[in-house]
Amino acid sequence: MRMLIGIIFGFAIAVFAISAYLAPDGLRACSTEPSGAGDCIRADAIVAISGGDTAARTAEAIRLYENGWASQLVFSGAAADKSGPSNAAAMRRQAVAAGVPTQAILIDEFSETTKQNAANATNLFAENDIYSVILVTSAYHQRRAGLEFGQRAGTAIRVVNHPVSSDSQWSTWWWATPTGWWLALSELAKITVFYAGGSR
Repeated sequence: MRMLIGIIFGFAIAVFAISAYLAPDGLRACSTEPSGAGDCIRADAIVAISGGDTAARTAEAIRLYENGWASQLVFSGAAADKSGPSNAAAMRRQAVAAGVPTQAILIDEFSETTKQNAANATNLFAENDIYSVILVTSAYHQRRAGLEFGQRAGTAIRVVNHPVSSDSQWSTWWWATPTGWWLALSELAKITVFYAGGSR
């Protein structure tokens, strides 16, 4: 019985640690709207990258925009289906339908990997005088995306992580599904590759 309790406790600790590590959130302690303290200050832009549940990532970026966290949205992602529009264009349509002015939206339609998201978005930052961003993606993807953007932007851009709390692929109960474990372990492997000097 004691061994079983130990296994359950160890499993719970592992799940909590993985969840916390993969999903850093600079806005966790902030209120709904920006303030003047720490990472809770207003940014120049909110960046959402496609992949996974793209609509949920876009919706969270729109919510932040509507609450005054930035005056611009940046959407990054190539077409999943090469015969159709880019993910970034679909994200823009979703934002415009929600009432965001077209002129407040920048898009990168060519990125197919997280590394490319970071590189192409950083180019947009330089072209549009953007020096601080809130980076939005799915919780399981947030750590690696933040690392890629941080490496690419360096100290020139302030990058604040903010994951979608729950989407069609990831929730508090991720550990109860094979898909959740596959996403978690594959992200941990990709983060290891990043630190070893490679990324994708």
